[in-house]
Amino acid sequence: MVIKIDYEKCCWKDGRCTSCSCNGTCNGCVEACPKSAIEKGKTVRINAEKCNECGLCISACKHGAISLI
Repeated sequence: MVIKIDYEKCCWKDGRCTSCSCNGTCNGCVEACPKSAIEKGKTVRINAEKCNECGLCISACKHGAISLI
């Protein structure tokens, strides 16, 4: 299985949150990951080598942008 991000649904675009006024201090997928496998840059990226496919990021994403395939 692999964690996949649907960038159409993802709220993190061009290095900032586009869905609210959190100014990048959101409590979402990045913060939920116990392995620090998800990083915010210009987009949200998952480091497959660190990811243990626990699914906590899926539960934490309020936009349904992350799935396990």
